[in-house]
Amino acid sequence: MEDLLFSSWRNQVVDNRGKEPDAYEPVENVALPEYFRQDQKIKALIGWYGIILRSADVDVVDMCRSYMLAVHQQSCGKCIPCRTGTGVMYRILADICQGRGQENDLALLRTLADNVADTAKCSIGQFGPLPILHALDHFADAFGEAVRSRKPIAPGRYQSKATAPCMDACPIHLDIPRYVECIKEGKFQESLDIIRERLPIPGVLGRVCVRPCEEHCRRDNLDEPISIKYLKRFVADYEMSKGRRPKFRVKPAPKKGRVAIVGAGPAGVTCAYHLARRGHEVVIYERLGEPGGMSAMGIPDYRLPRPVLRWEVDQIRRLGVTIHYNTTVGKDVTLPDLIEKNDAVFLAIGAQSSTSMRVEGEDAGYRGFIPGVQYLREINEGRDPYPEGKRVVVIGGGNVAIDCVRCSFRIGKEEVHLVYRRTRKEMPADEVEIRDAEEEKVEFHFLTTPVRILAEEGKVVGLECIRMKLGEPDSSGRRRPVPIEGSEFVFECDTVVPAIGQRIDLSLLEGVDNIETTRWNTIAVDEVTKQTSHPKVFSAGDCETGPGALITACAGGRKAARSIDRLINGKSLNYTREDYFDQLFQTFKVYDPQEHIGIPDRRPRKHLKMLPPEIRKRTFEEVEKGFTNPEAIAEASRCLRCYRVATVAL
Repeated sequence: MEDLLFSSWRNQVVDNRGKEPDAYEPVENVALPEYFRQDQKIKALIGWYGIILRSADVDVVDMCRSYMLAVHQQSCGKCIPCRTGTGVMYRILADICQGRGQENDLALLRTLADNVADTAKCSIGQFGPLPILHALDHFADAFGEAVRSRKPIAPGRYQSKATAPCMDACPIHLDIPRYVECIKEGKFQESLDIIRERLPIPGVLGRVCVRPCEEHCRRDNLDEPISIKYLKRFVADYEMSKGRRPKFRVKPAPKKGRVAIVGAGPAGVTCAYHLARRGHEVVIYERLGEPGGMSAMGIPDYRLPRPVLRWEVDQIRRLGVTIHYNTTVGKDVTLPDLIEKNDAVFLAIGAQSSTSMRVEGEDAGYRGFIPGVQYLREINEGRDPYPEGKRVVVIGGGNVAIDCVRCSFRIGKEEVHLVYRRTRKEMPADEVEIRDAEEEKVEFHFLTTPVRILAEEGKVVGLECIRMKLGEPDSSGRRRPVPIEGSEFVFECDTVVPAIGQRIDLSLLEGVDNIETTRWNTIAVDEVTKQTSHPKVFSAGDCETGPGALITACAGGRKAARSIDRLINGKSLNYTREDYFDQLFQTFKVYDPQEHIGIPDRRPRKHLKMLPPEIRKRTFEEVEKGFTNPEAIAEASRCLRCYRVATVAL
């Protein structure tokens, strides 16, 4: 709750004008930050759900003018009432603010707002006029005085932003409604061009993204979310199937520099892509023999076929990016040398080491005990990590653990178990991956944790575990697992694969004294600029955040590229308007999971066809088949185009 001068947000009107501050009625369900940036207080906000006023010195009429201009600029023009109506609404408000208002302007403004909201086909028109109606209802005196006085109103200071719930949730802020609408219209290449304005590897993310966008899709409030992830895959696959190569737009920077990137994973290749499009000379150093980093090492081919990854990285190389494979920074070349010989260095190493379980026997060197990251890497390189083993127990509840159990069947293991110390509900793995593993007959053992690895003659023969129960919540908010005394039991197995977490190897920092690290053994950076404590060194991806989502790593790579370009061109690394709105929307939420979508248009989501479980569990062939053209167009047509516009008065 917050004490505000006025709020009509969500049609819940609280009007404290004329009251003493200690008599203010609090406003519920509104969390408007006090500052937009460090030196700019937020005096008011006008947007899709109404008006929020903190300061009495905001001219609401002028704020409506600025907001309506932003709404009109976002109208696509595909429904004439919205494009024309919002334009006329803006011109009426502009005339009033310039002292040229007419007596019938306010009635016309209300009529237009009602008509646009009733006839528009998307949220720009449906929600855009709403706060104007609120203003006319609750600030009628201000509007009447502005028309009667015919005096110009001094313009205020405003910032506006168009977003959508899915766009806001996407770490790299893809213009999702726009690229989805292009698919609906059959403009597949144009859709892909929109994606590549920010993301250079759509075929990869179209397969393995954790899709936070879909969790914030307003369509889910009606039936099911749009298949945003697979629509991205569709346009990427369409281009590859046609044998087309993308035509990248290159806009050279005034001053070009030389940049070294450590790691050819998602963060590294995204950073390289954006720097190359600015004309910079980019060299990537990758310790593996192929691109992809942890996405190549840790994601099996049945989820992410290697040719897709290689093809997309090859397109980035066509921009002039050089990649040195089988080159380890800290061994084959040192970080101090890279810093000395380049204008900037970007560190994008993945979480390539496994976290210890701290159980008896894990450090004894038993055959059949294989950390999850190593297990997946060997499988992805075409080897069975332990050919003698036939009965596998994997420990963990994340995506790496799920990949380990599903891969085990595919390399011929007869019996596969997954042990997790909490319940299925608490598993951090993607729900889709969990469900697929269940269909493939992986045996799950919840509320179970390992105690001791059993071995004979140096080989694993079993895993002693103990049953757990859920106690009080821990720091993560999840109920803490507590051992049940006397509930120990033994799994008879010959292979134990711990997949409880990954850690970062920061040994490459040796010889560089002034790069700060965190207590989580990650590299400390500015959250927005990605600059480390060393002015020439930047970092993003797992080595900044810890093991995380690929799309988050890509977003970090893009931000780092922007900062590096500014550094090379002698510009300060200031935050942008987009950065400040990102911070605003972290508190002032764009998506409302409780919103009622009052339309009868219920259409089921299109799902990809999959190989039957008994077939797919024994093959590394990609298990999901992409959309056909008609399926993709039909799925894209479910999009509600949920753009929102917000304007803040500063």
